[in-house]
Amino acid sequence: MAIKLIVGLGNPGQQYMFTRHNAGFWFVYHLAQQFNITLAHDKKFHGLTGRGQIHGADVRLLMPSTFMNKSGQSVVPMVNFYGIDNDELLIAHDELDIPAGSIKLKTDGGHGGHNGLRDITPHIGNDFHRLRVGIGHPGHKSKVSGHVLSKASPDEQVAIDSALSAAFDALPLLLSGDIEKARSQINGFKLPE
Repeated sequence: MAIKLIVGLGNPGQQYMFTRHNAGFWFVYHLAQQFNITLAHDKKFHGLTGRGQIHGADVRLLMPSTFMNKSGQSVVPMVNFYGIDNDELLIAHDELDIPAGSIKLKTDGGHGGHNGLRDITPHIGNDFHRLRVGIGHPGHKSKVSGHVLSKASPDEQVAIDSALSAAFDALPLLLSGDIEKARSQINGFKLPE
């Protein structure tokens, strides 16, 4: 099935805009910019939403304006309202378990401790596509909160942006429904030496 809804997870507000936890937002924001899709606040879905053509496909975008741990309050109503099946849903989010500069496309699986996913999966299940944007792990769980809510170093940011570009390159495959080919392209991405 082709992707019909792309969600980016993050925290609203200027103070969070450039923090690692907002990597999902960056993906959707750049998509909107690149394909001239206007994102407007929609009270019904508690987020910024838009709809437009991306590589010839009709796609909806969503950036929840709830905080990360309340993402389900935004995603679930939109999925239900438009009758989006899980295999038509792509959620982009930051991922501690992979290094900055890596990106992975995954379908199924638990929330992995990610508070945004943790708030979504009880309502719709686990079998949707996730674009996991690597931000690296700070080394100890006591440091995780500070890590995700702070800015990446300049080198890390360059690495994250390169990984996001690789995901953009795979969009035609994702949007035509060739998920396996998209997965192998995205998961095979390596930062240039």
